[in-house]
Amino acid sequence: MTTKVKLLGFWCSPFAFRVVWALKLKGVEFEYIEEDIFNKSTELLELNPVHKKVPVLVHDKRVIVESFVFLEYIDETWPQDPLLPQDPYEKAMARFWAKFGDEKLLESAYKAMWSKGEEKQKAMKEAVESLEKIEEVLGGKNFMGGNSIGYLDLAIGWIGYWIPVWEEAGGSMRILDSQKFPAIAEWSTKFLKHPVIKENLPPRDRTLAYCHKRAEEIYANFCASEN
Repeated sequence: MTTKVKLLGFWCSPFAFRVVWALKLKGVEFEYIEEDIFNKSTELLELNPVHKKVPVLVHDKRVIVESFVFLEYIDETWPQDPLLPQDPYEKAMARFWAKFGDEKLLESAYKAMWSKGEEKQKAMKEAVESLEKIEEVLGGKNFMGGNSIGYLDLAIGWIGYWIPVWEEAGGSMRILDSQKFPAIAEWSTKFLKHPVIKENLPPRDRTLAYCHKRAEEIYANFCASEN
């Protein structure tokens, strides 16, 4: 019996792409539905009434939200080629660093893109400090999970693609320095060259244009809220 899998996402969302990567690596067929996050569909609001955000995964009419939850659900539902480590401690550490990547690095790097002045410098400093921690964790491994792409690689795989775009969109900012973070640079190159990842990335030029526009809009809204 064929199971029905549906993913609602946004074309340049790193949260949606980590789910796409996981499904593709597992060989799971799914229907992708593009959402307009600025004009949310009735379907999205009905499927995710709590957060009203993408991505949303639907499997046999069962709805799952939160991309990290997706990764674990996908790994347990389709157990071939496991993503999470089997060792309980390593599994816990993978979850910890995945959360760290979103809550510390992603938030600060994204804020550095749209903010200005002291706020920008502070956000850049926080992002660099977060990368320093990840550099230590990565060490000399091919991938976070060892010799193949795993849960943590998918969780923070956005680093090598999205941060350079945010740096360019933000202007006059440097966060991901390959000389300062050689392990991350090498890992990012290997990750982004993997066929499944390489074939499932948003167009860079379009992503850059979108991020540049969003940076201006967010900063304008921020200034308006301060007045």
